[in-house]
Amino acid sequence: MQSELRKKLLDAFTNHDDDYLSGQYLADLIGCSRTAVWKHVEELRKEGFELEAVRRKGYRIVKTPENVTADDIRLGLKTKFIGQSIHYKESVDSTQKIAHRLAYDDAPEGTVVIAEEQLLGRGRMDRAWHSPKYSGIWMSIILRPNLPIPKAPQLTLLTAVAVVQAIEEITSLSPQIKWPNDILMNGKKVTGILTELQAEADRIISIIIGIGINVNQKREEYPDELKDIATSLSIESGEQINRSVLIRGIFNRLEHLYEIYLENGFYPIKLLWESYAISIGKTITARTLNHTIRGKALGITEDGVLQIEDEEGKIHSVYSADIDLQ
Repeated sequence: MQSELRKKLLDAFTNHDDDYLSGQYLADLIGCSRTAVWKHVEELRKEGFELEAVRRKGYRIVKTPENVTADDIRLGLKTKFIGQSIHYKESVDSTQKIAHRLAYDDAPEGTVVIAEEQLLGRGRMDRAWHSPKYSGIWMSIILRPNLPIPKAPQLTLLTAVAVVQAIEEITSLSPQIKWPNDILMNGKKVTGILTELQAEADRIISIIIGIGINVNQKREEYPDELKDIATSLSIESGEQINRSVLIRGIFNRLEHLYEIYLENGFYPIKLLWESYAISIGKTITARTLNHTIRGKALGITEDGVLQIEDEEGKIHSVYSADIDLQ
């Protein structure tokens, strides 16, 4: 009940921008006493919100916390379901593991698990992901699309487009997508996306989308083995990025694209993905578990499968591989 009242309070501030809201107005709106409103305001202050209180005018939020909190993310969030239920953790082994448990327990679609730090973050092929505290975005999102299992990989590509669009909207940067799940800045990785399934024989129960974004890390904070291959939005832009604003942008974009996808299929997403892809039309090397293919990247199919034309003109369909750009 308390979290629902807090959500209504934040929605009120969101819908009224910089207006002052009286204690009585807030109490009537969210269905509680003025004393309860005051207690919620004090809790927000403890989280790092700066609220101005003016006699006969009311309350106004003038500054949000620098750390990421569920309340800060909700302030200004316009989605219908993505991010409406947020499980915020200070430190976890993996947001994916928590999201899997929540999905099994029938958590609603759009539920998000977000952490300030991941101790055992991982990417595709179970590779470790460097997830330091207070500098990045480490989160997992639960979706429940009514789709056949083979279409699940399309959600990875859709998420990549949503993240790129949100970064473009919030920053001055122009990231690019490297098939299937990396987002790059100047050839260095800034974002990884991991999509995992919960499914029965013939249907998807849930899709867990893990997103890891290097936001405010400094170059000297990277381990030596990552300095040449990874970067952050802050390094590339020269500015500190508000992580909560970026998270809200991702939720808004993801929900919008997801609804387009469910209504119109993958084709509109395919066109957007290819417009951001760094490899289309270029010579690449794809290393699969069984062999290596070198050739020109033609694009992706309606199912999100990468098409490569080798030197002999043969077209290869690549479902999973490590890609090197030439």
